[in-house]
Amino acid sequence: MAAEGACAIDLNADTGEGFGRYRMGPDVELLALVTSANVACGFHAGDPRVMDATVAVAAQRGVVVGAHVSYPDLVGFGRRHLAVSSEELVTDVLYQVGALDGICRRHGTAVRYVKPHGALYNDLAADEALARALADAVRSYDRSLAVLTLPGSRAADVLAGTGVAVKLEGFPDRSYAADGSLVARRHEGAVLTTPGEIAERGVRMALGRPIASVTGSPVRVRADTLCVHSDTPGAPAIAAALREALEEAGVTLRPFA
Repeated sequence: MAAEGACAIDLNADTGEGFGRYRMGPDVELLALVTSANVACGFHAGDPRVMDATVAVAAQRGVVVGAHVSYPDLVGFGRRHLAVSSEELVTDVLYQVGALDGICRRHGTAVRYVKPHGALYNDLAADEALARALADAVRSYDRSLAVLTLPGSRAADVLAGTGVAVKLEGFPDRSYAADGSLVARRHEGAVLTTPGEIAERGVRMALGRPIASVTGSPVRVRADTLCVHSDTPGAPAIAAALREALEEAGVTLRPFA
């Protein structure tokens, strides 16, 4: 994990969230800036054509591919809580990872990690049963796969306890509460859009320094990887500013997987 004086961190982006071969949105620009790509697997966004197009660009540019798995919620973009059983989550995750990995093989690469999306990501933070189901799915598919999750979450503890490699994720383009949790998107100011501000927060996270919470109190966000959301307005400019600021601060960008 990154700490004061750390010299390397991963930079990831959520990608593959369009539909159709040519609807990649800002992904082409983002894939020139990040070191890891969380590719939507068709449950919250994306389809086989855009998955294939996204992986092709990632492989060409040496970007590591991760499966961005979700509840089956295309209508809600995966941001609605769905009550699923542990068995349903296991099979849904296996389905998504396997589909993306098949496309990766076509392009000479492979799925190297798993990142839950949206509501699933948030639910896992406090739901031990869901976290164990996710661990079951990941270990059943490939024990070498890492999982991205929030620092300090129940999911991080449960996953690590099952032997799954856990990578902690920081969100410089999101606001944090004083307890280190993310401010819900429904609240004003939850999503940040100013490149300079986001870049400064990302550098502080990478170097293990505190950032300001929404209350103004300092909060320290431990992170192995920093995320840029592709659906944030101006995402490529944000990623470029963040990358430049990290490099100027002496932080090396490299994939964790």
